Amino acid sequence: MTATDKTHPVRGEEEDTVPQKQDIEFIGMIQPRQQSEIHPASGEAIDLDYLRASAQAHDEGGFDRMLIGWYSNGPDGLQIAAHVGAHTKRVGMLVAHRPGFQAPTTAARSFNTLDQLTSGRAAIHVISGGDDTDQARDGDWLDKDARYARTDEYVSILKSIWAADKPVDHEGTYYRIKGASPEVRSVQKPRIPIYFGGASDAALRVAGRHADVYALWGETQAQVREIVARVREEAAKHGREKDVRFSLSFRPILAETEEAAWAKAERILARLREIRGQAILGPNNAAPRNAGSQRLLDAAALGDRPEGRLYTAIARETGARGNTTALVGTPRQVAEAFLEYYALGVTTFLIRGFDPLEDAVEYGRELLPLTKRLLAERQGRNVPVAAE
Repeated sequence: MTATDKTHPVRGEEEDTVPQKQDIEFIGMIQPRQQSEIHPASGEAIDLDYLRASAQAHDEGGFDRMLIGWYSNGPDGLQIAAHVGAHTKRVGMLVAHRPGFQAPTTAARSFNTLDQLTSGRAAIHVISGGDDTDQARDGDWLDKDARYARTDEYVSILKSIWAADKPVDHEGTYYRIKGASPEVRSVQKPRIPIYFGGASDAALRVAGRHADVYALWGETQAQVREIVARVREEAAKHGREKDVRFSLSFRPILAETEEAAWAKAERILARLREIRGQAILGPNNAAPRNAGSQRLLDAAALGDRPEGRLYTAIARETGARGNTTALVGTPRQVAEAFLEYYALGVTTFLIRGFDPLEDAVEYGRELLPLTKRLLAERQGRNVPVAAE
């Protein structure tokens, strides 16, 4: 019997489903200081002025959420979220969270506390961890399959506590709990949304069981069709095939003309090569082991421009150690590329730039409103997006 077989939620998972919107959703990413592949981090780990400016740029720019990442050398994401929540008005906080470093009972209270403090703006992005070296820095020595088994049990406990109306008991492989309190509730009902990342077979099995939004990095349209079908197949085993939404991550590179946008992309690539080894992702000195990175490298093997607006040279150059595929073009061209992926079932786009603050401002000013307007127009005319 697996760990999750031993979990006894107070209510069935079908009653725990978070209502899903089909409108397009945009998520940005905030950093506690200026840093990216072309901006090596410097100074203190937290630059308060930069952090607040970045959060407010996303808030004022119309982003739905801001991702707050998890790094073994970075500030605590929940505390960052609480701080920026106090300096923004409407934008949501999507906090990356690695199971295994905090008890699921305390995580359940932490995230519901954040939801209370921000009036219903919290969400969790569950990432089991694809880098053994980085996991070891925080004392985690489980292999990948064991990490996903632990994640399955961990998220089951979170959902049990969030759904409970009385203390929760649990007996599993990784956790034994007696009388966990559900008293700290979320503002959002029935619970906060669960985003989930990971592209291995083990990850997809967990995603099918638990994810409200399954997140993948920017890939070719063929790759997206394939993984969307696989996640839905896994979700169908739990009666959830219609409950999972899909998120795709890109690094939009914009300019007033297509020619200028491609020239800008090449300048970013050249800059990355100049500072290789100093920037956030580090040098390309070993093949990545996580399935998400391997999928990006598969796309890059098709060429720097495998289709349409997709640009994979930066992913290849960095060894795909993160979300590094770009969409290149004018704001309208990139917006139309988003809608091509939307036609494949993608309703969420996680976007950030190589100049993070400046690009967030530009996205909010042009790219987001244009994409939403084009989608509304096409839906109003009842014209299939992919056919135009």
